Amino acid sequence: MTTLSASSQSARFKEAIEIINSNYIDTINIDRLVDNAILKTMLELDPHSNFIPADQVAATNESLGSSFEGIGIEYLMIDDTLTVQTVVTDGPSDSAGILPGDKFIRADGQNIAGVAMPTTAMQKLLRGKKGTKIRIDLLRRGVSDTLSFIITRDRIPVTSVDAAYVPEPGIIYVRLSRFAMQSPLELTKSIHGLSREYPKGVILDLRGNFGGYLHSAGMIANIFLSAGQLIFYTEGLNSPRRDYNARDNGLYPVGPLVVLVDENSASASEIVAGAVQDWDRGLIIGRRTFGKGVIQRPFKLSDGSQINLTVARYHTPSGRVIQAPYKEGKRDEYYRHQYSDRYESGEIFSKDSIKVDDSLEFNTLRLNRKIYGGGGIIPDLFVPRDTSGITPYYTDLVLRGHINSFINRYVDDHRAEFDPKIPFEEFYANFDLGDELLAGLIEHAREAGLEPNYEQIVLSNKLISTRLKALLARAIYGSTAYYRVINMESDLEFATAMEVIRRWEYY
Repeated sequence: MTTLSASSQSARFKEAIEIINSNYIDTINIDRLVDNAILKTMLELDPHSNFIPADQVAATNESLGSSFEGIGIEYLMIDDTLTVQTVVTDGPSDSAGILPGDKFIRADGQNIAGVAMPTTAMQKLLRGKKGTKIRIDLLRRGVSDTLSFIITRDRIPVTSVDAAYVPEPGIIYVRLSRFAMQSPLELTKSIHGLSREYPKGVILDLRGNFGGYLHSAGMIANIFLSAGQLIFYTEGLNSPRRDYNARDNGLYPVGPLVVLVDENSASASEIVAGAVQDWDRGLIIGRRTFGKGVIQRPFKLSDGSQINLTVARYHTPSGRVIQAPYKEGKRDEYYRHQYSDRYESGEIFSKDSIKVDDSLEFNTLRLNRKIYGGGGIIPDLFVPRDTSGITPYYTDLVLRGHINSFINRYVDDHRAEFDPKIPFEEFYANFDLGDELLAGLIEHAREAGLEPNYEQIVLSNKLISTRLKALLARAIYGSTAYYRVINMESDLEFATAMEVIRRWEYY
């Protein structure tokens, strides 16, 4: 059979659409028909190429801008259901307990799932005046029944630095949630603002950071590199090699540097981690990153819709390809491998379970250390996921949003008792979970249908206390306080990073 050219094939598709439109038995929505055809085509390609209908483009891209109004989520319409992709830190949805992956079913009692609602109508429904409330009913992975949340609308400034503080004199910790347009400037201001003198060490936390703008990744890597050093290069069948080099000496080109990563660090996060590792500029601590090493170029169509098409692979300075293997058209299989298969293989808990391909062995550019390509960045120091204290009762408390909703109510009832002028250190030192606060949470959850299991409560007491303390700190002092509590109370990766910086000459 003779294979037709692309132009002949497109003419054939146009012919088919015109026949359907002119002869079909009933009225049809041609826009929707073509959207679905393009979407199905994209699903036959790699796992990261996608199609965004015209009415979804603005909503998809807005979280990488400077600010927007709403409930503080980034979402996609998947099978006519609003699926949360990202929750803006410290925003209304975050405070209410909304999680990535949640599927919205109803808004203020109106069914919004499976009804082919235009995104413009969805935005109008979710947005409103600051201070107004909306009730969201949703489905959540791991929870069998529908959950309900009340979200108070607000104006959402999109910042990518979730936390920045000095855990010890001279050491700077910064957590970056995404690579947005202003991220390089935000990070630079954070480092400058925390230390007038040259830092004694920097911890860049990229855990859970799924990426963003490629140029932001390059600019942020440049902060830690010297002029002329290769940050990454891109190459594809129809995209000649293009090198991205550090333009000038960065703000912090020498000195102790740790980059924290995990299985949810992807794309732009892997560019930064790969450059730091390849140049032996710092140590990567955590777990193997996701493995998204391909670049999508946006192509606008005439109706305002957009194709994000994979056009090239990016390579680390040593030449590694970070993209994990995939089969075209097997998107579900790819994501299952990246998440559940890693868990089941034990890779999340043991570095020895990470499979490496000896044929993909590379060497770092200064110290000649062995590193590997073939899927993600393997950390220099592996830290297993800590599941101690996680019980079914604690999991239900978190997944059903009971801790968040309890703290929200508790803060509203006791706001006069909290003074943000009191130093955080004083709050942290004096906080006591106390029988009254714990009993209040248990009763709050019981009223919502979760019966107490006191044996499991004892086992999870440390986790419950830390989460309550962190959420309460956030309500009083903002998002940085939340991560300060988490880091100090229960974060093994953070503790390892601090130890590495203290003993930098040894490492």
